[in-house]
Amino acid sequence: MKNYDLSDKTVMITGASRGIGESAARAFAQAGAKVALLARSGDSIARIASEIGDAAIAIPCDVSRFEDVQSAFDKTAKIFGEVNVLINNAGVIDPIGPLSLIDPKDFARAIDINLMGVMHGMRIALPAMAGTGGGTIINISSGAATNAVEGWSAYCASKAAVLMLTRMGDTENRDAGLRVMGLSPGTVATDMQREIKKSGVGPVAKLDWEDHVPPEWPARALMWMCTPEADGFRGMDVSLREENVRKAVGLV
Repeated sequence: MKNYDLSDKTVMITGASRGIGESAARAFAQAGAKVALLARSGDSIARIASEIGDAAIAIPCDVSRFEDVQSAFDKTAKIFGEVNVLINNAGVIDPIGPLSLIDPKDFARAIDINLMGVMHGMRIALPAMAGTGGGTIINISSGAATNAVEGWSAYCASKAAVLMLTRMGDTENRDAGLRVMGLSPGTVATDMQREIKKSGVGPVAKLDWEDHVPPEWPARALMWMCTPEADGFRGMDVSLREENVRKAVGLV
């Protein structure tokens, strides 16, 4: 298994209270990075940061609020120095159900978190990173960005838009030394999969728990994406379902 040295990095992770975000925070800290954990669940990220130690801080944050994300970014930079890596991980699967029946307010809330949350992070990080000579932004994507999945209209629409933000971020900022990519991790054994299973809607709800990859896999992929080895994927989604990617990450 590959070992990563990220001791010169400060990493800000949204949705860090569980699942991929929590695993990523622990993995980056173990690799020597300083990590800022952001989530609405202040108690959870405080516990995780305490377990990680001095290399971690917990910042309660609602990514749908631009002011929250700006404040978190500024606090991270003040405590740890310039932010080198932003991982836009926060996301929700709800509402699940037919497009013809879901509540527009629930749809809008998903867009606020899944899409606007990513836009807020990028809007803040892009000029800051350009001003310091570079940085890496990774947006957590999904196969739902390019495939219509029954019952997931809000999730699919938001992830499709995030993929375009990834492309735009690269198109407009590569020459400034920024690395903007997406990670499509496949189905991961997190609480989101429990919600999908409980809904009983769509093909993913039919999968067993053993069919999902552990959250430690995308966490390792995220570390790999912070190295020059992943430069060929700038402006693209890295799919952890692909064997060549798993080999590059060190999972095979």
